[in-house]
Amino acid sequence: MTETDFDKATAVRRVGGTGDRFQADFRTEWLNHGHVNGGFVLAVAARALGELIAERSTHVDPFALSAHFLSRSAPGPVEIRTAVVRQGRQLSTGTASVVQTDRKGTQTERVRAIGTYRDLDTLDDEVFTTAACPDLPPREKCLSTETASPEMLSLSRLHERIDLRLDPRTTGWASEEGPSGKGAASGWMRFRDGREPDPVAMLLVSDALPPLSFDLGVAGFPVTVQMAVHIRAKPAPGWLRVTQRTSNYAGGHLEQDVEIWDSKDRLALQARHLVCIVPFGD
Repeated sequence: MTETDFDKATAVRRVGGTGDRFQADFRTEWLNHGHVNGGFVLAVAARALGELIAERSTHVDPFALSAHFLSRSAPGPVEIRTAVVRQGRQLSTGTASVVQTDRKGTQTERVRAIGTYRDLDTLDDEVFTTAACPDLPPREKCLSTETASPEMLSLSRLHERIDLRLDPRTTGWASEEGPSGKGAASGWMRFRDGREPDPVAMLLVSDALPPLSFDLGVAGFPVTVQMAVHIRAKPAPGWLRVTQRTSNYAGGHLEQDVEIWDSKDRLALQARHLVCIVPFGD
């Protein structure tokens, strides 16, 4: 199997070959507006914790994760310090701490996460839901990142690797129409190199739509404070449909409620992100 861009970028290696500490690299080609994407950071942390848990159980898939972003991550090497908190018959839970060391040798914790893992293939197939699969326009009628200017793509190198087709009903902020003020975004998404989605990849995808501050017309750069993610199913191969919305912008913060639906109309992920909108120049 050919290793894809995402798999290479989120690969972890053990410190010393054994133990519960891992190393990884936050590569510049996965930056978003010059910063390391929060979903990408969580994917790397989940990869490391997953390797530790999978050695001790059959719980190979991330199921429920909560991550607190303590400081802003930077491109470069990172260390992920993991621990198993509890191992049960159906679920295993552990922690992951992402740490970076600067040129002076000072260590700074970037993210602390707790994650529960299980074997998603053992979930019951019975589903009762009031959630509605998003009715997105056909992909050819959506706004593609392929049409973005080189200057825009240089700011969001992440989207050089993700094929994003935005619902034009949520992109007024990118045209003369202007922001809608509704606080919504939606679109189709897949990896450009053909990599199929899986639970770890969806952690990145859940944070890859344009920030809702754009649609609200709020000026500033979004900084993730906390992410809570529930993986409800392994996604089927093919395009993902992603929606996010907010109902409350207050005190410079907003929540982003995210859903990811797979090609078989299955709700595969639900998440809530707390985001701080930092004024430009701060």
